[in-house]
Amino acid sequence: MILMKRSHPINRRAAVCAPLLAALLAACTVGPDFVRPTPQTPAHWSGQAAASSAEPPQRSRVSEQSADLRTWWSGFDDLKLDSLIDRALVSNLDLRAAVLRIDEARAQRAIFAAAYWPTLSLDASYERQRFSVTTPTGALFNAVGSAHLPGGANASLPNPYNQFQLSAGASWEIDLFGRVRRSVEAADASLQVSVEDHRAVMVSVLADVSQSYIELRGAQARLAIARENLITIDELLELTRQRRAAGLTTEIDVSNATAQSLVTRAEVPAFEFEITQSINQLSQLLALEPEALRDELGSAAPVPSVPTDVSIGLPAELARRRPDIREAEANLHAATAQIGVAVANLFPRLTLAANGGFQSAGAGNLLEWASRFASVGPSLDLPVFDRGRWKTVRLYDVRAQEAALAYQRTVLNALHEVENALAAYGADQQRRAWLDATVAQNRDALTLSRQRYESGLATFIEVLDAERTLQQNELALADSISAVSTDLVRVYRALGGGWQQTSLAAR
Repeated sequence: MILMKRSHPINRRAAVCAPLLAALLAACTVGPDFVRPTPQTPAHWSGQAAASSAEPPQRSRVSEQSADLRTWWSGFDDLKLDSLIDRALVSNLDLRAAVLRIDEARAQRAIFAAAYWPTLSLDASYERQRFSVTTPTGALFNAVGSAHLPGGANASLPNPYNQFQLSAGASWEIDLFGRVRRSVEAADASLQVSVEDHRAVMVSVLADVSQSYIELRGAQARLAIARENLITIDELLELTRQRRAAGLTTEIDVSNATAQSLVTRAEVPAFEFEITQSINQLSQLLALEPEALRDELGSAAPVPSVPTDVSIGLPAELARRRPDIREAEANLHAATAQIGVAVANLFPRLTLAANGGFQSAGAGNLLEWASRFASVGPSLDLPVFDRGRWKTVRLYDVRAQEAALAYQRTVLNALHEVENALAAYGADQQRRAWLDATVAQNRDALTLSRQRYESGLATFIEVLDAERTLQQNELALADSISAVSTDLVRVYRALGGGWQQTSLAAR
């Protein structure tokens, strides 16, 4: 008959409670949990910034409808700009460096996550050691040497002696209070910071390429206007010389016409420099040598025109789109998790360790069973008094408060940037419309002035003033046309458009 031993109730309760206690300890994570902040944003953009549908009628309309801003530059409908954007996304050095920073953060995260797992090590060593005979240990070895003990046993304490060892060790920290988990959480947030930094660089590069391209086309337009005005003023100069030869005018009119021709010629080098500067800026953004894009972009082309309708979304969408706001949120998350790491360092740290292998004075019997050695057991590190650890908690708490303020400041700056960009976009459109009407009147005035001058009804000063005014306003109009397109680029930059949701942070 087989007798079954009845287990004691206390033993049964211990067997049940021990795993539960271990599970509770394993699930304990000290420190504050991160709560995503809710940005304070207005319900709508201000009327001054968003109103762009009343006067003049040809203005581009801005609406708060939700829009996909990932490829906002396609709204300019310029194939050359599209090509430059595509190449910049591949070759820009700042973007490539930002990708490397993501890889660096991912590797750092993997280092922290490695603490979840035990560490294993193998060791093989050989040592020959001699003790000084003038020390107690060396004197003992020298005195005993090879001694015969009662019972037939021999004791050998040679000096010097050899020691061969082949061993393996393992250790594993039990994450009782979430120190490792908080460290990994902080690393995840830091990785997200790198991802958002890459997106912010992308937004900046896209805007820089677009703005430089628009400035290039604007400089080419101003150069063309200067050259056309030069042709007109030279025709007027020739007419003045003919009238002087006929005795119908004085040498003063010839001198004034010559001066106007020279000052117009003086403007040409400045516009040519602007063109060179823009081409070189685009070349740098595409990681090319200076003048590399001269053949491609040297020929004049129209300034990219703005679309009729521009959708910008509501202010509440800004925090989810702008990479710098998302980066500030990730920094706040990392700072909050670091508080948990500092708090966990105030609690005991339990480590399981094991070490074992073979050790012998001779290589021949190193792997014999009798040469084995082993040790295994837990170690508990209990900080009793460490003022530095307490101050570390305070340090990271202050850093988290700074990160919270930085988040609020970033949101506020973003709102101001969008409002200012929208206001500039509306104001420059009004200026362009009035300048367009002004130039039309200036052309009529110049035509009438020349007719009156040729008929002897007006002085040359009247013609010269009309020509000078037309030239100035034509250049101002060309500058205004490029300013409107540049303003729209600034709007898209302020809105954080241009990046796409990718798996850059995937582990």
